[in-house]
Amino acid sequence: MTTHVKRAYRYRFCPTDAQAAELSRTFGCVRKVYNMALAARTEAWTRQERVNYNQTSAMLTAWKKTGELAYLNEVSSVPLQQALRHLQTAFANFFGKRARYPRFKSRKKSRKSAEYTTSAFRFRDGELRLAKMSEPLRIVWSRPLPEGVSPSTVTVSQDAAGRWFVSMLCEDPGIRHLPATDAAVGIDAGLDHLLALSTGEKIANPRHERRDRAALAKAQRRLAKKEKGSANGVKARRKVARIHARIADRRRDSLHQITTRLVRENQTLVIEDLSVRNMVKNRKLARVISDAAWREFRSMLEYKANWYGREVIAVDRWFPSSKLCSACGTLQDKMPLNVRTWTCGCGATHDRDVNAAKNLLAAGRAVAACGAGVRPQRSSPGGQSAMKQEVSRREP
Repeated sequence: MTTHVKRAYRYRFCPTDAQAAELSRTFGCVRKVYNMALAARTEAWTRQERVNYNQTSAMLTAWKKTGELAYLNEVSSVPLQQALRHLQTAFANFFGKRARYPRFKSRKKSRKSAEYTTSAFRFRDGELRLAKMSEPLRIVWSRPLPEGVSPSTVTVSQDAAGRWFVSMLCEDPGIRHLPATDAAVGIDAGLDHLLALSTGEKIANPRHERRDRAALAKAQRRLAKKEKGSANGVKARRKVARIHARIADRRRDSLHQITTRLVRENQTLVIEDLSVRNMVKNRKLARVISDAAWREFRSMLEYKANWYGREVIAVDRWFPSSKLCSACGTLQDKMPLNVRTWTCGCGATHDRDVNAAKNLLAAGRAVAACGAGVRPQRSSPGGQSAMKQEVSRREP
């Protein structure tokens, strides 16, 4: 069994002044085209009319011929067309009830990016040249691309900290399913410890945001005192963004190491289907929950399991994993958050988080075996209490 995985390799690069100016113009044109197409489709929507990608593409051609928007001809046409395709995808997700109605891009808040397809770039001998540019990008090759592989799509972006990135999408032949194993693990997410495993292991919570909290607060205070729109205000805002970027980079690196190890060591991974969006509404815990990045952890776990032929099972969030004795199955009436260790009537003493991970593993195995619900001694509103995350595979 083989997998065909398209993987994005992201690198930092240092543009020349001319390249930075060209990319900045491209970002602005991409945002302008996207917003104009969205406005046109929204207006048609109020008239109960449908506008598709082909119609917005024809609009773009007409816009370029006007005096007001003649500057759209100064940048590569491919990122502009890709912006229309992204808008079409956003509407498809909206009509499929997978996302909200598309929103307009903001000059200050929206991500600055432009996507180039193969007709708008040339990759040869380790050099990447984009359309409308005479020199290759000065890329910091932190790791090589897979041997003999050329990118199919290149996305250039600039983050709020002013860093430039290029992301190359290519098919990675080096990703193969790992040998099957009988190992399985239940994973309970927490705050005191980032993860508790059914094996009894606990993974510490690095609390990346706390390490830079004082520096971040100081930078934000300085930003608040600057005049809006001033050069010093821009510098202060950039400094705040750099601190946020440093925190996010450390968090992402830590999660990559943890998820890669878990996927390599276990065939089946059982997690809890947490509603992080609702949990961060708790103002007392919002900061630490956001810093733990449970949603990003689950996302990494799922796509890496997809790559390497592993199975991820998500157990219903209402499953009483903490209140259930993993030894005898007795369900406790109450289990306050301040109770970290408890003793069941059968005599078994449990660590709250490890016990929850063991119950999650048992529930996941029940689903894997027969697809049965996993809510013991309690009715399950909304149907089945656990679900498998399907792994897309292609037969050779």
